[in-house]
Amino acid sequence: MTQLAFRAPPIIPAAEELREDVRAFLATELRGRSAVARAESWTGFDADFSRKMGERGWLGMTWPKQYGGHERSAFERYVVIEEMLAAGAPVAAHWIGDRQSGPTLLKFGNEAQKQAILPGIAAGRLTFCIGMSEPDAGSDLAATRTRAERTGDGWRITGTKVWTTNAHRAHFMILFCRTSGKPGDRQEGMSQLLVDLKNTSGITIKPIIDLAGAHHLNEVHFDGAVVPHDALLGEEGEGWHQVMSELAFERSGPERFLSSFQLLVELIGVLQGSESDTARGAVARLTAHLLVLRRLSRSVAGMLEAGENPALHAAIVKDQGALFEQSIPEIARAIYDAEPDANSTNAFDAVLANMLLNAPSWSLRGGTREILRGIIARGLGLR
Repeated sequence: MTQLAFRAPPIIPAAEELREDVRAFLATELRGRSAVARAESWTGFDADFSRKMGERGWLGMTWPKQYGGHERSAFERYVVIEEMLAAGAPVAAHWIGDRQSGPTLLKFGNEAQKQAILPGIAAGRLTFCIGMSEPDAGSDLAATRTRAERTGDGWRITGTKVWTTNAHRAHFMILFCRTSGKPGDRQEGMSQLLVDLKNTSGITIKPIIDLAGAHHLNEVHFDGAVVPHDALLGEEGEGWHQVMSELAFERSGPERFLSSFQLLVELIGVLQGSESDTARGAVARLTAHLLVLRRLSRSVAGMLEAGENPALHAAIVKDQGALFEQSIPEIARAIYDAEPDANSTNAFDAVLANMLLNAPSWSLRGGTREILRGIIARGLGLR
């Protein structure tokens, strides 16, 4: 069995100084924001808020200044993210671009792609979506069937992507597709393409309405859509290795254990003055789990800061984070008698209803639990 360690994250004084600035900004920007709206945080879409983030220099924080970045540490960026999520800020308009599409472009993109795209993400003006999951494949990316064929005009794309968050609002998608071979070849023959969703014909985006009645997800159909030859991101045939690097960004952040944080806040509020040892013990355990997950996640941030690829560590954070997030609604129901009601004026009841509807998705997005545990088992040498 392979030994695995999460190194202690370093102490960065500048990051903690930044925390006070972020909290002051949020106190003003989110004044009057409802508990339910705060609970939706990283699915909350607000382009104006994202542009304000860009103006403050809180997007593209670790990127080189020549691409609109600010050359700050991964831990300073981590502080901004966790404060935004803990406060329930609407971050969806910049979320994917800042979290993973931008870093992927920075690592694998050519100079023209970097100059054209990265400053827009850092300014909070460009929204990205992820073209990975497919019908009948889901988190098994090696089963991808969407194909891009090289023609005289560029890359002609045929296939379907699903569960594509904010595709209907996004300016660009990084598409994971097959450029050679067949599905049975698994990881071989995969590539990534940069797709301009606003200026490419042959693309149809159909909404998927979730259990809560919200439209975040989409099905995206490519019917002979053509993108230029220079839309290729990185090297042809290296898409599998590139996307594995990208997933380390997607799976390790504080969003993987803060999705139901607002419910924990509301739970602590309604339990004030309670003499129940059971309730106190449950909140104490949740708090301890939260602190452990935060430590693991910050350790991954340190590895990314060092230029490492902590894909295995990130998968563990994502798996354990989803377990924690999904446990909070059930624990809340067990220790406090309330009727979930999305239309209630009572913050706890309304947030609980929202969490119960959304929680099932948390072990699916970013990689299903079964796929993640297979990755972890292989990484540990158990299979």
